[in-house]
Amino acid sequence: MIAAAEEGLDEVLATAERFGKGVDDLLPAEKAGLITLDGQRIAFRHPLIREAVYQRAPMSLRLAVHAALAETLTGDHRADRRAWHLAAAATGPDEHVAAELERTGARAARRRGHAVAAGAYERAAALTEAGPGTRARRLTLGAEAATEAGDLDWAAKLAAEAESQAVSQTAGQAGADPLLRSRIAHVQATALLWRGEYGQAHRLMLRAADLDPALLVRACQTAWYVGEPELAEIAERLVAAPPDGPMAALARLEAVALAQLTGVGRAGHPVPLAQALAQPFEETLDGTLEQALGQAIARAEENLAGQPPGLAAMTCGAPLIVGADDAALRLARGLVTRCHAEGSLGVLPMVLFFLAQAELFRDGHPDDVADTASTALRVAQDTGQHQWAVAHKGLLAYLAAMAGDEERCRTLTAETLAGPAVPMPGAHWADWARALLDLGHGRIEAVLTRLEALTNGPGWYHVSAMRCVPDLVEAAVRRGEPGRAEHAVARYSRLGQRHLTERCRALLAEDAAAERHYLAALAVQAPPFERARTSLLYGEWLRRARRRSAAIPQLRDARDTFERLGARPWADRAGNELRAAGARSADTPSTDVTGPSGQAGLTSQERQIVRLAARGLSNKDIAAQLFLSPRTVGYHLYKAYPKLGVASRAELVALD
Repeated sequence: MIAAAEEGLDEVLATAERFGKGVDDLLPAEKAGLITLDGQRIAFRHPLIREAVYQRAPMSLRLAVHAALAETLTGDHRADRRAWHLAAAATGPDEHVAAELERTGARAARRRGHAVAAGAYERAAALTEAGPGTRARRLTLGAEAATEAGDLDWAAKLAAEAESQAVSQTAGQAGADPLLRSRIAHVQATALLWRGEYGQAHRLMLRAADLDPALLVRACQTAWYVGEPELAEIAERLVAAPPDGPMAALARLEAVALAQLTGVGRAGHPVPLAQALAQPFEETLDGTLEQALGQAIARAEENLAGQPPGLAAMTCGAPLIVGADDAALRLARGLVTRCHAEGSLGVLPMVLFFLAQAELFRDGHPDDVADTASTALRVAQDTGQHQWAVAHKGLLAYLAAMAGDEERCRTLTAETLAGPAVPMPGAHWADWARALLDLGHGRIEAVLTRLEALTNGPGWYHVSAMRCVPDLVEAAVRRGEPGRAEHAVARYSRLGQRHLTERCRALLAEDAAAERHYLAALAVQAPPFERARTSLLYGEWLRRARRRSAAIPQLRDARDTFERLGARPWADRAGNELRAAGARSADTPSTDVTGPSGQAGLTSQERQIVRLAARGLSNKDIAAQLFLSPRTVGYHLYKAYPKLGVASRAELVALD
């Protein structure tokens, strides 16, 4: 029984002496093959045997054994195991043991063992005899740790119990600590947000912010998904009474980003949000709002390390809404590394969503974006985060649309839009994906209808609803109705996306000015897919102007890029234009590609694992990065090697 409760040989024998037993008493179990000695550890033949021995022992014996083990495990290095044995030996509330377990939970949290920490705090609360206030505090610590571990059901359960204890305390003389009640509401709101229940999440986050103004920055996030009126209310509160301390820099970043997004002080179409932000930013209305945004990003980045991962993630997301993609990419990559190091599984899908978008808008390589989004989707599904699972499915649908994979795109968008309550980010990405698919196949009216609704409807300020404007412009011009895109272009110009802004201007310009804008666009760095689309449009314009010799290089570059990216409809369109321009090489069969990577037959997960293996990572390292088991990694490599025609990791390096 002692060996079933503690596996260390020294501890087992020392404890056995307290019961008048010794090493010879282990001999029958050893002869029966039930146990073996593995170094200084007693190992059972199977975990179920250990469990059966433990469960069949009388309760009185189990309690006595745990108490004896706690007396044996002395010293600071054994404090955590001692605390757990003390807890197992307890038959009722014991404040001494509860305090020991709370310290164990704190140590586990510092070691990034958030699930262990949550369990320790929960057990400590159960053993607490110091009153509802102390129990509520320990339950809240457990709920926060469970959130970090990504276990939303557990976090919500502990938060509900903490709230019940806080209510009991409020009924007493002292009343509940406002900051503690704020933390409880924050955990509850976070769980609801990640499940996609925006309205209730926002109401709870407002309650948390009323008790702790520092949480206004989180209320800004929940408002973002509820609607523009709620966002305007939070923006007004942010600029009227910004939080102090570590949250001040993030609050400033959010406020300046919203001012930039809505075009405060500029000509255009005012919105209620702009009215809420106008007064506090008078000093920036002379054309220096972009400078203020840069300063706000820098200040928020300086404070990033001191913020909890959930708040730090918001620092990564804010630059995306105003087109500061370099900053978003840098911040998100750093925070993903931190999440892995700290075991912050719960917040990882959100950070990876920001990273995937930044990768798409900054570098634009579909393989990288697909790898990021696929990993995040798996983690989001495993942790029950409907909000981020749907968002990543929408993003993956966009990549399928880029490749012209109609079946996959429609499957993913159908999954994204299934259910009565679809999170706004997922719905917007799904709509953009369907529009891009239609645009690639020439279904222009469908594109116009869909993107007009997206850019003018609720949530027009979301990243995908803002970034789809160049597609809307192309469809409107092709339809001969450029005026249908003018309002959206006025908003889009605030993002500072010079390449795509110049392309929009070229499409909307009179013939004399169009070429100047095309050349200006091509002079600016852009993701390969968008640059190829600009070359295609410019080549089409040159061909229509009967400048075929100038059109052919643009069209050929576009076709080659589309083929390299696996963007089949766009490659076909560029090839057709080349033939129309009279290029002889246009008749040469193009490279057969089956997806963005050109690696026929590889699944998304196989491709991720192969690319990491080619970089020299071990199966264990790959497993840690992708949240898989090393055995699963080995299995996928075994399946991938024949598809790639290689037999070893060394050959992968050359292939990659």
